Amino acid sequence: MSEINYVRGDATVPSVKGVKLIAHVCNDIGGWGKGFVLALSHRWPEPEAAYRAWHRDRASNDFGLGAVQFVQVEPYVWVANMIGQRGIRTGSKGVPVRYEAIDTALGGLADKAAELHASVHMPRIGCGLAGGKWSRVEPLIAERLVRRGIAVTVYDHGDGVS
Repeated sequence: MSEINYVRGDATVPSVKGVKLIAHVCNDIGGWGKGFVLALSHRWPEPEAAYRAWHRDRASNDFGLGAVQFVQVEPYVWVANMIGQRGIRTGSKGVPVRYEAIDTALGGLADKAAELHASVHMPRIGCGLAGGKWSRVEPLIAERLVRRGIAVTVYDHGDGVS
């Protein structure tokens, strides 16, 4: 079984051939404006626009914890907006990350990656603003993606900030 490949670099610029799925974690309140989403929005306007429309129309769609939205941004590049955090602030209920939601979203991501014959690229999802621990997220990725033979690359930004 292959392992997760760790590299220094920008997850919005995967340097491999073939179809690529760039995955990241979003909140469940429609907020987009800090963390990895800024790098996405800098490269492509579509993921943010799609996420905001998805949230706005949530009464009539599947928007919510564990859901994933796929946005094609280039002929061979897709972005996966995965709802894996409740709100945006650490409070009385702890950090915003929701591991169960990330796990569910990764299942949907795996299905799409298999359908597209795509590799998956991501920062350390759920571990930046969401406040999660990589020791909890990494096994979910291994179980949902790596075990199915899907190539996964995790990017640590060059300046040491993930």
